Amino acid sequence: MRAIQVVSYGGPETMSLVELPDPVPGPGQVVVHMAVADVIFLDTLLRAGFGKEFFPRTLPYVPGGGGAGAVAEVGDGVDPAWIGRRVVVRTGVGYAEQVVAGEEEIMAIPDELAFETAAALVHDGVTALTMDRLGAPEKGEWVLVSAAAGGAGSLLVQLAVDAGARVVAAASSDTKLALARRLGAEITVDYTRPNWIERVREATGGGAPLVYDGAGGPLGTATFDATSDGGRFVTYGTAEGFAAPDPDVAARRGVTVFTPLMDGPPDQETVHELLGLALEQAAEGRLRPVIGDVHPLERAADAHRSLAARTTVGKSLLLIDAEPPAEQ
Repeated sequence: MRAIQVVSYGGPETMSLVELPDPVPGPGQVVVHMAVADVIFLDTLLRAGFGKEFFPRTLPYVPGGGGAGAVAEVGDGVDPAWIGRRVVVRTGVGYAEQVVAGEEEIMAIPDELAFETAAALVHDGVTALTMDRLGAPEKGEWVLVSAAAGGAGSLLVQLAVDAGARVVAAASSDTKLALARRLGAEITVDYTRPNWIERVREATGGGAPLVYDGAGGPLGTATFDATSDGGRFVTYGTAEGFAAPDPDVAARRGVTVFTPLMDGPPDQETVHELLGLALEQAAEGRLRPVIGDVHPLERAADAHRSLAARTTVGKSLLLIDAEPPAEQ
């Protein structure tokens, strides 16, 4: 099978297309013939050597964390009725024509959803719903979503609007801000401009009671200042590290800071619940992943370059096989 391998830590050039043996399922496992692989910003960080304490990798490795496809083979103890079924898979690899996963790591795709839509929710759907539960946007309150045109950010805009909140969307280009407005954001700001925090505080009457930081690093730390006194600051971005608001300042202002990524990946039971909910809401038309960057498998490096350059609008995916095996 064809797959992408990271041969050394570094830039996108460390990834190459290789031929690997087809995987064989062990007991309790399945082989998924991949139609679409999910690509997230974290993939670019892991390729560069970041986060080994949370996401250990052994070189060379196949990057990614899943996607969507059809079950091609099952191991001992797995119901053969899975063979041919369209599924999402969330596991330790993704950029390959076939991946092996535990039965607990797959979930059937609703008939209403295309492979691309389902794959777009494998990570960002779970992330958005996790942050939505932590922040709990309320009807009529201001909610600031930074990195609002990203895979998770665009979903958080929709979830906040659906809850009746008033959304301020922050992003880095006119194209991204236009997308946020189409998704329901009432106000948009360009966070590459020096006075953007002041604009948010002015528009919201002193800051947003709820802030979602999808950037992290220095930008995420600065975003904390857009939170109103007594508000909630939920940070999940990892660009240039985690956001690091001053805990003394947060305590003095009564701001509750949520840093869920510092606790490591969510457990399998939580992932299963939230992914199922994301797929259900997408099938109902309540969540609409914005897919803005699709590359063939062999151009995975281009997908990483676009993410690193912040030119990707919406979700990034790798198209592997448009027609995996049909359900039997």
